[in-house]
This record gives sequence, C-alpha cells and structure tokens, in this order.
Amino acid sequence: MSGIVQSTGAEAARQRPDGQAPTGLPEGHAERDGSVRHALLNTALEVFSDRGYTDAGLAEIAARSSLPLGNLFQHYGGKRGLYLALWEEFQEEQERRTAATLAAERDRGVDDPIALFVAGARAYLEGAWDNRRFARLLAEDDGPVGFDTLRRHWDRAWVRRNARLLEVDEKQRAGRVRVSVLTTIIGGAARELGNCTDEAEAQEIVEEVCGILIHLSTPPG
Repeated sequence: MSGIVQSTGAEAARQRPDGQAPTGLPEGHAERDGSVRHALLNTALEVFSDRGYTDAGLAEIAARSSLPLGNLFQHYGGKRGLYLALWEEFQEEQERRTAATLAAERDRGVDDPIALFVAGARAYLEGAWDNRRFARLLAEDDGPVGFDTLRRHWDRAWVRRNARLLEVDEKQRAGRVRVSVLTTIIGGAARELGNCTDEAEAQEIVEEVCGILIHLSTPPG
C-alpha cells in the first residue's frame, strides 16, 4: 500500500495495548478468525450496496452474515471500520494487479514510459470491472465521515506514482497538471465501470480510455 490507509478492522483488533507487534494466533484460531472477517466483509459489501453506507445497519450486516454483532465490533469496531477495510482490500488488490502487470511488461523488455503507464492503467481499469460492486459503491460518494480526506490523500499519492512511471518532473507545472489530468481520467473511467453491467461495454470503455491515455500522454512538441 501507499501508506495512506492506516490499519483498521482486524489488524487494529490484533494490536497489543503496549503498541508492540501482535504475538500471533494458534493456526486453527487464525483460520477461523480469517473466515469470520471474510464473511463480515462480504456481507458488509452486500448491505452497503443494497442500502448505501449511510442507511446500512450493523444489525442487518450481522444477521445476514449469521454472526453475533459482537464479532463485528471485535474485528472492525463498527460500520466505519468495515468500510475502510473494504477500501483497503480494494486498493491493495488494485496495486497488486498493477504491479504484476508492470513487472510482466518489463520482463518482456518494455521500457517505454507511456507504454508502461497505459498497461498499468488497463490493469487498474480491468480490476475496477472485476471488483465493480465496490467500485459502484465508491461512485455513490456515500462513505464514512473523513473518507473524502483519506481518498484525496491517496489520489495525490497516485498522481505522484504515475508521474514517476511517466518520468515527468513534478516540479514543472505543465507536467504535473498533465499527470493529474491523466490520473483523473482513469479514476472517472473506473467509476463508470462500477456502474456498467455489460462485459462487452466494459471492455469498450477500457479500450477507449487507453486510446485517450496514449494520445494525451505524449508530451507536446
């Protein structure tokens, strides 16, 4: 991760009071713990998708997951912790997918910054389609208090990563603006994919956006 999203949910629940690293859990307990967290996150996403974040209820999430309400508080501390854990999981998967794509492209001998940037953007957009339930939730702009600030921090870090990938000098205003515009296009396309229900249409969006990125990534002159 970029370091912007702080530990929430299960990770926070395992922290020791003295601030030291968690001591770990017996293997069987850890497996059950993971299953509980997985069930809670999947159910939370369903309820958030059905009701929206604001109207979603913790009691309904616990009931649909067939788990005691106390488990939800133990692992995630409440509704905000569930949402942030879903966000963290989504971003980690997107970053893993993008990093794997870039590594594969470099192994093939690709070293052109624009080609690498577009390959990474394609991987990110395909990930948004594959994880469209959460992408759709993000598009609704209905999240916990303070999430907009957290997201802006992550977006700025995303722009910086893209600037490095495109080998753009961030100290130059024109280059910085160009990368910011390109990143905004990817983010907007990801939100559109969240609202898309047809795979062929989704692929058309991805291809269209990649074509736009190729055109706009080329420096003037």
